[in-house]
Amino acid sequence: MNNFEDWLASPVARLDRVAQEQAYQRQQQLTKPAGSLGRLEELAIQLAAMQAKPLPQINNVQITVFAADHGVMAENVSAFPQSVTTAMIRNFASGGAAISVLANSLNARLSVINVGSVDELETIDGVTDQRIAAGTQNFCHTTAMSSEQLQQALSIGADHVTKCRSQGLELFIGGDMGIGNTTSATAIACALLTLPAETLTGPGTGLAPPGIKHKVAVIQKALTKHQSELKMPWSVMQTLGGFEIAALTGAYLACAKQGVPVLVDGFISSVAALAAEQLLPGSRDWFIFSHASAEPGHQRILTALNAEPLLDLGMRLGEASGAAVAVPLLKLSCALHAGMATFEQAAVAGAL
Repeated sequence: MNNFEDWLASPVARLDRVAQEQAYQRQQQLTKPAGSLGRLEELAIQLAAMQAKPLPQINNVQITVFAADHGVMAENVSAFPQSVTTAMIRNFASGGAAISVLANSLNARLSVINVGSVDELETIDGVTDQRIAAGTQNFCHTTAMSSEQLQQALSIGADHVTKCRSQGLELFIGGDMGIGNTTSATAIACALLTLPAETLTGPGTGLAPPGIKHKVAVIQKALTKHQSELKMPWSVMQTLGGFEIAALTGAYLACAKQGVPVLVDGFISSVAALAAEQLLPGSRDWFIFSHASAEPGHQRILTALNAEPLLDLGMRLGEASGAAVAVPLLKLSCALHAGMATFEQAAVAGAL
């Protein structure tokens, strides 16, 4: 990215209100009572505005998992060791992870980008190595990353979307992998929403109540230490963020700027979406929220974004899995919208 500051300041793309109205009018003419397909109708109309065509389609789906490690793991905030991050990167590439199975079932492209694992990985087919550093710093003692590293992470996500868009991208899904990243995401959300740690902190990968209590204390310690630095979204991300969360944020910003629909995954992805909206208001117009995570703080994030998720399956895996599960709903909404007959075509007299 040649001039990052100019890029960051550039506006979001405009939704196509003409295509949106055309899609709405078509819905009123299909052989069904108006509104009887509920959210499926709304999705088709929303996608028409996003894709600037009255008959939207979801065929070219890109799923990208960004992976990185977190310095705050030194505070013992996860039920799993940090080595799991690199093990899961390999698992994504070999096809054994949930998102690998889901992407294959959906005939979607799956990319894995390592932006900051502690361990340096061997060359792995299906994994792009864009490692910024060996994880972030421990934000209980210092800022998680430098301003230059934050810019690098945002640019990695944004450049990836630009590349995918040149390949006919119709829907982007971002995922995350990084042991300890619910701690980082929770800290970011607390700072962006000015909420105490106990309001948003959950079990992450499965902490028991004592572990959650410790996690709350760690996050609150960081929020208190860095209080004067947490006034703007950029400094929040730099101080408390993870490389993969920042890369997700950059990808979402690029989608909003280039007019690419985003299907947002769960808690961590939604925090990245919140950061994108605060960095560039209006980005939210390009986000569809897939599911309600079982992570306790997710509902507060969704409320802040005025978001109503499509599904509630009790999922909290991350790695874009919840969003992938929701893809068939988008496909079906488009198929119904384009394939159903109108009253005139079916020779049905009058609206139902």
